[in-house]
Amino acid sequence: MDTTSKIHDLDTLQSEIIRWRLKSDVIVFTNGCFDILHYGHIEYLEKAKSLGDKLIVAVNSDASVQRLKGKHRPIQNQVSRSRVLSALQCVDAVIIFDEDTPYQLLSCICPDILVKGGDYTVEQIIGREWAKKVEIVPFVEGYSTSLIEQKIKQS
Repeated sequence: MDTTSKIHDLDTLQSEIIRWRLKSDVIVFTNGCFDILHYGHIEYLEKAKSLGDKLIVAVNSDASVQRLKGKHRPIQNQVSRSRVLSALQCVDAVIIFDEDTPYQLLSCICPDILVKGGDYTVEQIIGREWAKKVEIVPFVEGYSTSLIEQKIKQS
């Protein structure tokens, strides 16, 4: 199966969403950098998917990651990060966004459920007004790209 077909621009994603809505699928949305995919990411994405029928993952562009995390990031480029995510069974669609937050994207998608990690409160979640429901998935302690990066630097 060619999972690159899961990677969309906004137009193709909106067409896919129309098809899903016609089938009454519950659409779940989450976003992040997903720089080095790790156990914590997998747990998070699988829990997000379990909340609905279709999971959309919005990936920060390289420029966006750099603005948010600094010049040393991302470690992997946006093509690599989106391709790895598209290969996951729990992910139904991937889209890259260039803004610092997915607010504009959320205003176009209007998901049924917006999911963020346990390091957020509902009040901190940007674009929550565009979703019917907001869910916080517990953060998996001890797993982060920053920790992996530190461990590599110490080697």
